[in-house]
Amino acid sequence: PRSPLDSYRIHVIRGYLWWYFQKFCFRYPKFKAMQKLTATAVKQAKPKAKPYKLADGGGLYLHVKTAGKYWRYKYRFAGKEKLLALGTYPEISLAEARKVHQTARENLADGIDPSSHKKTKKSANQSNSANSFEAVALEWSKTRRKKADSTEKRQRALLEKDLFPFIGSRPIADIDAPELLKTLRKIESRGAIETAHRANRLAGQIFRYAIVTGRSKHNPSIDLKDALTQPIKSHRKSITDPAEVGPLIAAIKNYQATPVVMAALQLSPLFLCRPGELRHLEWTEVNFAETRIEL
Repeated sequence: PRSPLDSYRIHVIRGYLWWYFQKFCFRYPKFKAMQKLTATAVKQAKPKAKPYKLADGGGLYLHVKTAGKYWRYKYRFAGKEKLLALGTYPEISLAEARKVHQTARENLADGIDPSSHKKTKKSANQSNSANSFEAVALEWSKTRRKKADSTEKRQRALLEKDLFPFIGSRPIADIDAPELLKTLRKIESRGAIETAHRANRLAGQIFRYAIVTGRSKHNPSIDLKDALTQPIKSHRKSITDPAEVGPLIAAIKNYQATPVVMAALQLSPLFLCRPGELRHLEWTEVNFAETRIEL
């Protein structure tokens, strides 16, 4: 139980606090006028037969309707009465509504129409969304020439897993080399060094498309050429022992891949040509009469 002395001290402290508060409100009367609503009053406000308003001061009020509760700011600009929507309750709390309201009042004091400022900001956000890295990448993917299904699948995975989650929503013109490098470092951190290089090359194609379509002025992927971790190259020895040829042919025969890759592997030991020559082989270079290729 509280002692009589403690009760007396609390009573005195409350008295002093109330006296200072009254003195503050007397010195700053606008403060008292601006602090009318409470969070409890806003929460407990119930719809009635007709819509009604709960004023908070300074033009800010809560419009209570059957459909919900709406924050509104009524003000005058250039001699005309205007209304600014600040959001709905409970998505926007009383404290948040007051912050937005205060910002709008400051704009008004600077000669800026809060409604026009909101529209301009909304338009800028929509423009940034339309020119985001993800939006430009999806547009680029529709305009370019399609590749093999496996390549398309790998590129989609790079975009959806490694790029979009980190820079997809960013305006493509605002992405610089350090930001792109930070994204690629995440790929490197899991040991996927080659994947990081492929992601950088893919991002470079998207940035080049953004440049020619007027959405960006630079390609940060170019600056990362020497910043990424370089993959360790491993050279495979040529088969010189005839006994090892048989297992190689068996491995080629049993290897499962796309029909094009499987055909190329099975033709390699028959033609004994370089991989590049086999990939670019044309029908005009095949001599069916003499069953040979002529490079």
